Amino acid sequence: MPDVWWTHAAHGEGVLRSSYAAAPAGCECCVAARLRRLRMTPCATLVVHRALQSRAVADQNFSRWRPHPWHGLPTGPEVPSIVNAYIEITPFDLIKYEVDKASGYLRVDRPQRTSSQPPALYGFIPRTYCGPRVAALTPVTKRGDGDPLDICVLSERPIAKSEIILSARVIGGLQLVDRDEADDKIIAVLQGDYVWGEAHDLSDVPSVLIERLEHYFATYKLVPGGPVHIRVSGSYGFAHAHAVVQAAMEDYAELYGEPEA
Repeated sequence: MPDVWWTHAAHGEGVLRSSYAAAPAGCECCVAARLRRLRMTPCATLVVHRALQSRAVADQNFSRWRPHPWHGLPTGPEVPSIVNAYIEITPFDLIKYEVDKASGYLRVDRPQRTSSQPPALYGFIPRTYCGPRVAALTPVTKRGDGDPLDICVLSERPIAKSEIILSARVIGGLQLVDRDEADDKIIAVLQGDYVWGEAHDLSDVPSVLIERLEHYFATYKLVPGGPVHIRVSGSYGFAHAHAVVQAAMEDYAELYGEPEA
């Protein structure tokens, strides 16, 4: 392929490009100049033009603005089995972070009062809401907590960065009651994880991992000498967890509407 001399002012006067592929594909004048310099036949010109159009369309398959992690991200590729999880806190965090519902940015909620740290990645499933359907699955509660459905994701490799999105397979959950509100914690494994990736039910992972999660959520809000407002009323496997995820999706759709196609 011969060298092509590009003279468009927007791309730098007198810049030598080694091939036509190096030119900016989105600039029509540069594309035309490129084809003239290469003395391409009309048929070849049409083929290249269509290829450039296809590449331009593919390059535009992105969000022009940052989507809100709760309302702007899809729930998952194969819900309720495989979901997307937006991670707010990692096992290395001593600060309680959570998404600001108005802006969608991660904000500091509070420092952790005790030395307790989350034993798994912790976040929520987009486009879910703990409302009346979720509360109905926990008869001792009066309502849902009004937040997106929480999720804990087990990963064999340490992930120290929060504000990330990952795919996770739902295997079970914890039934939490916080001030008479349903506050379920879905338990999942990182999709493709080399150690936990084949787990499909809570019984497929060591029970000590579930015990650590139960202990964390039973104590992470405790204030010495203060009343206890939260309790873990039990754990459940993948079948009930799927029902909770489905209920949270329906609660969200009722409150905010179905996502746009």
